[in-house]
Amino acid sequence: MNKRPNKKSQFVVTCRRLMRNKLAVSGLIIILIIVLLAILAPYLGLRDPLKQNFRLINKGMSTEHLFGTDQMGRDILSRVLHGAKVTLGISSLAVLIGFSIGTLIGMIGGYYGRKIDVIVVYLTDVLLAFPGLLLAIAVVAAIGPGITGVIVASGFSSIPQFIRITRGIVLSEKEKDYVIAARAIGETSSAIMGRCILPNCIPSLVVLLTMRMGVIILIAAGLSFLGLGVQPPLPEWGAMLSEGREYFVTAPHISIFPGIAIMILVLAFNLLGDGLRDALDPRMKL
Repeated sequence: MNKRPNKKSQFVVTCRRLMRNKLAVSGLIIILIIVLLAILAPYLGLRDPLKQNFRLINKGMSTEHLFGTDQMGRDILSRVLHGAKVTLGISSLAVLIGFSIGTLIGMIGGYYGRKIDVIVVYLTDVLLAFPGLLLAIAVVAAIGPGITGVIVASGFSSIPQFIRITRGIVLSEKEKDYVIAARAIGETSSAIMGRCILPNCIPSLVVLLTMRMGVIILIAAGLSFLGLGVQPPLPEWGAMLSEGREYFVTAPHISIFPGIAIMILVLAFNLLGDGLRDALDPRMKL
């Protein structure tokens, strides 16, 4: 008789599928490299990202300044690497906010149904009617610009996506035999949602979480570009793009390097998310 596959064997199978996807592996490697550079940035002997030198304003690439300097004479390489920590920190906290709140609301609406589910559906539809960046701008306008405003606004814009995914899975799972059996033996609703249904939501939520990282990076950069996000002189890729737009003709490197950094990181998360989606799909063959 065949044995039921345990969680460890399923994890191994998922890892094998993921490792066979070259694009997903490439995305994972890029993310790890950027995270490592962001962590080690203070220890790499780089110049102070906030130190100004007006004798080096808008200088191009050189051996002393590999990415050149900006309109304040600050080293762009140092600002890009230190800005990676800011961008990754904002995106990680924002996606955790969207994941936590969206998953909780989606589970409650999908499990209890009736009036609660109707309210959840209406709330989700209203939020999804607004583009993510526009919704984030509205939240920042209410909270105020700054790192806290960007984190809350970016996380809030991700809530409806997590609600929709979680609710759909819960609706399909709550009528299955294992949930009915849990109710029959007297399990509470919170225990059924937390121990029975939630584990079956995790694969889809992990994929969505990875994909949303790229979207939130763009939203956070967009808010900073508009002056509603991270405020100068703190290095952040979107703010650096905004500062360099006035000098794009005379010193394009000010905007090019943070723009390339945003593009590479967003692409890496999208590649990893696509790979995770394929690896976690039970219909995929080994």
